[in-house]
Amino acid sequence: MELDYILLLSALLFVIGLFVVITRKNAIMVLIGIELMLNAANLNLIAFSSYDGSLQGQIFSIFLITVAAAEAAVGLAIVVKVYNYFRTADLDKINELKG
Repeated sequence: MELDYILLLSALLFVIGLFVVITRKNAIMVLIGIELMLNAANLNLIAFSSYDGSLQGQIFSIFLITVAAAEAAVGLAIVVKVYNYFRTADLDKINELKG
């Protein structure tokens, strides 16, 4: 597969993730959008690493996958605690109830 197609796919994933983060009001959907953007960055790293012939991008991508998993776990724990406190996951309602 050519580098251009992989970069186009990565850009498309990033734009979809950014669209989800900007338009959705549900906290879990925002987390999913952030994960899409992180996966787009990982896809770029792997594509450039395979094009260059080195393994540095792939190793860094594995590191970023572990960081993304930890971020998702912490983010989901925060969303669960916020849901237990406010009884909603809607970000606009949580902002209104705050103060």
